[in-house]
Amino acid sequence: MKDVAIIGAGPVGLCLARALAGVGMSVALIDRIDRPRLAEPRPDGREIAMTQASCDLLADIGVWQRIPQDEVAPLAHAKVFNGQSSFAMGFDTGDDRPLGFMVPNHLIRRAAFEEAERMDGIDWHFSALESITSDPGAARLVLQDGTRLSARLAVAADSRFSESRRQMGIAARMRDNGRSMLVCRVRHERAHDQSAWEWFDHGQTLALLPLHEHLSSAVVTLPSQQMSELTALTPEALSQALTHRYGHRLGAMTLEGETHVYPLVSAYAERFVAERFALVGDAAVGMHPVTAHGFNFGAQSQHRLARRLIRAHQLGQDIADPRLLKGYEREHRLATWPLYQATQAIVGLYTDDRVPARMVRHLGLRLGERLAPARKMIGQHLTEPHGGSPLSSLSTLPLLPSVAKQTDLASLARRAASAFPPPLPRRLD
Repeated sequence: MKDVAIIGAGPVGLCLARALAGVGMSVALIDRIDRPRLAEPRPDGREIAMTQASCDLLADIGVWQRIPQDEVAPLAHAKVFNGQSSFAMGFDTGDDRPLGFMVPNHLIRRAAFEEAERMDGIDWHFSALESITSDPGAARLVLQDGTRLSARLAVAADSRFSESRRQMGIAARMRDNGRSMLVCRVRHERAHDQSAWEWFDHGQTLALLPLHEHLSSAVVTLPSQQMSELTALTPEALSQALTHRYGHRLGAMTLEGETHVYPLVSAYAERFVAERFALVGDAAVGMHPVTAHGFNFGAQSQHRLARRLIRAHQLGQDIADPRLLKGYEREHRLATWPLYQATQAIVGLYTDDRVPARMVRHLGLRLGERLAPARKMIGQHLTEPHGGSPLSSLSTLPLLPSVAKQTDLASLARRAASAFPPPLPRRLD
């Protein structure tokens, strides 16, 4: 019997496996993707906005050191625009520290695989999950290749569409936004000054994430039908279309490399734990990308769980003790639920093209720009060891009154806290 079986060898699952194996725990790591593709993942167009806290978590387990530093781009500033207005609300730290770092997703995956692969305590299973059950004695898994596994704890890290979560009877609040997101690299004439730009424009949401020199990651969010029309263009026509959509703000744009399109679906699991079972990463909380919380939440989730499991292992305790798992669930829910709700409200307001919503957005940005101390505090918060997301400042933008009432962060936090039992005894935390 293994200590832990992890379903999903994405960056979060790999980091968790590395952390546990690093202290002598036995791990079974399961993924339908074969070893060569895990070892050399193809670029998928996604550039991850990492906080200093996430960088530190990856450094603690040796993953950050394996990412080529010439592929890491500092994020010095963030600007938020509404419509075609040239006015922007800006964020920075007020000193020389960056808000965060842009890192290609496939390089995080490769680095996490390399670090996990060198661990002796990890058994790799390159097969899809067929079934999973649990009882007081163990979690029991059957793979499609016929392999049968048992573990003291099973952990789902298999995406926001998690099959293992479904089989374990845990529902999730899924929200299909009816839109798709195109991501690609573009080269542009004018310098970006290491600034991330986000436009809430009429009928579209645009982001430009700074990489190197005159290179950025373009992110275009459109209704799915319009996205099909955009992706049907030739590379030359798409370059012209992007230049037009971004209002020539950085001059002419030229497409570099492939384009990738992803559906915008958010997910929040009703529970994060069950009998000898836990959720991490997107299987627990799959965020809308507008505030760039996704990977940072995932990194935090595996760290919160690993910390508890390692302590229980070192003390000779049951790593699947219900109190231990509930402690993880409580901590991660308190950290994610208010921001998840706020993000849903922000997406609703800042993609609403009706005149009242546009007016509120404009006034909100004007008000936010005047609150310089608050903007500085947000920027500094992002650089701290336990900081938030590089674009989490969007969570401070004003909402429509009816929406704001539903997403008061303090009341949401109180309600989330009351939904769970009191803190665990210190030795289990």
